[in-house]
Amino acid sequence: MRFAALGSGSRGNAWLVAHGRTTLLVDCGFSLADATRRLARLGLAPEQIDGVLLTHEHADHASGIGPLARRHRVPVWMTHGTRQALRDAEIPELRLFDTETRFAIGDLEVAPFAVPHDAREPSQFVVGDGSRQLGLVTDLGSTTAHVERSLAGCDALVLEANHDRDLLAAGSYPPALKRRIAGRHGHLCNEDAADLLGRLDTARLQHLVAAHLSEANNAPERVRMLFAEVLGCDPEEIPIADQAQGLGWREVA
Repeated sequence: MRFAALGSGSRGNAWLVAHGRTTLLVDCGFSLADATRRLARLGLAPEQIDGVLLTHEHADHASGIGPLARRHRVPVWMTHGTRQALRDAEIPELRLFDTETRFAIGDLEVAPFAVPHDAREPSQFVVGDGSRQLGLVTDLGSTTAHVERSLAGCDALVLEANHDRDLLAAGSYPPALKRRIAGRHGHLCNEDAADLLGRLDTARLQHLVAAHLSEANNAPERVRMLFAEVLGCDPEEIPIADQAQGLGWREVA
């Protein structure tokens, strides 16, 4: 199994997970043209995508879903609540799931789980190939026991570290937006992300990737330092999926 990112941040998010004959896209917050360019950078074309998993309806995750699904007839999986939020979107091959039920797409198994985020029915995912598991958790304002159980024992983990508390407080965002981001249904700050990481069973962890960093309210070196302290490794060993370049392919051995 391997994974990569087309890009990660407030201006667009999309992740790839591939195993055997199956390639899944998790979210698509880029225009079809931009997503096509970013896929090409990773050696893929849109018609090679076997399905899309949508975490929630926010534009930086969902804006490219409709065009991709219509142009290339790609099936899209989302929760019932997310579909209600996107009820005007034309998606020819729509599949609905609930956050308590695992399901298979080709050679991959998907385990969705609910998270605290300010969307209609947001979900994040653990995707596995039968022996290895990748946890993807990029939009949540706080952790829960359910989140921690869902992510326990992953072989690879993509974890949001959206903002530094001090940088957000001193930044130029309007007060209401600051409260939303820092709230329990907003986005994880660096310290809370590190605390979540410290609560997980990481004995099998091969890859940890920091994701969804705010370009205005965070600094990669702060994220690397906090995550490295938890794992007892060199900060330079912590890769970051960024907005412009995303993340190259990582193999889960």
